[in-house]
Amino acid sequence: MPELPEVETVRRALAPVLEQRTIEAAFVGRPDLRWPLPENLAERLQGRRFGPLQRRGKFVLMPLDGDETMLLHLGMSGSVRIHHRRPEIGKHDHMVLTMAPANNAGDGGNDDDRAYVVLNDPRRFGWVDLFGGDTHPMLADMGPEPLGNSFSAAHLSSALAGRTGPIKNALLNQQIVAGIGNIYACEALFYAGISPRRKAGTIAGRRADRLVTSIRDVLGRAIAEGGTSLRDHVQPGGEIGYFVQQLAVYGRDGEACLSCAAPIQTIVQSGRSSFFCAKCQR
Repeated sequence: MPELPEVETVRRALAPVLEQRTIEAAFVGRPDLRWPLPENLAERLQGRRFGPLQRRGKFVLMPLDGDETMLLHLGMSGSVRIHHRRPEIGKHDHMVLTMAPANNAGDGGNDDDRAYVVLNDPRRFGWVDLFGGDTHPMLADMGPEPLGNSFSAAHLSSALAGRTGPIKNALLNQQIVAGIGNIYACEALFYAGISPRRKAGTIAGRRADRLVTSIRDVLGRAIAEGGTSLRDHVQPGGEIGYFVQQLAVYGRDGEACLSCAAPIQTIVQSGRSSFFCAKCQR
């Protein structure tokens, strides 16, 4: 599933294509993805103009004129592609937005001036919704952004206090911190020197400081590299995410630890694989 860096990469790529531009035409190929899509979605989007795009956790928020926001979640296998020539609609292309030329003429621009934004999702675990007002129910209880000012060692210690479950599982709880998934939880714990099996409630003081620092560092580096391409993530321009080349533990079961050369180990926690170095992480 795309995590914060992959979703931020998508937001940044879409911003110059969507912001302050009008949807000239919209195609919606089915009534549902993971959940039912808003009724008459294509008709409701046509002619609308996007405002500044935002990201919240693993969601992209696309404000529209008329006090509505389109919410996008890429699910397990979703991706967004940007084309500057009218594309053929493929089997798993479920939504296509034709963006009017940047000058918004809409009636005299060349096809070269238009952009085509295609949502592709083979497994259909993604989601698109429209909502009015300040927030969506899916966003209401989310924790702070890990790259924002409200995420700190003090917040993390407080949120984890009394929790007896493993810290790895706690980092995946979107009510504690938004946007972190399996890949970056494993990587952040490695750089913090913390075992994924350690009880979450013991993360305080220097441990909390180290973990917050490593989370920020890992996410920042991943965004700079366009995210991690393992199976499904491709950037909107068609590029892969190169952070996969920098992964220290994730997906490296049995390979030598980059710090001590001990073999990377794997355990299953709540149905997800955790990769770690038993020697470096305590």
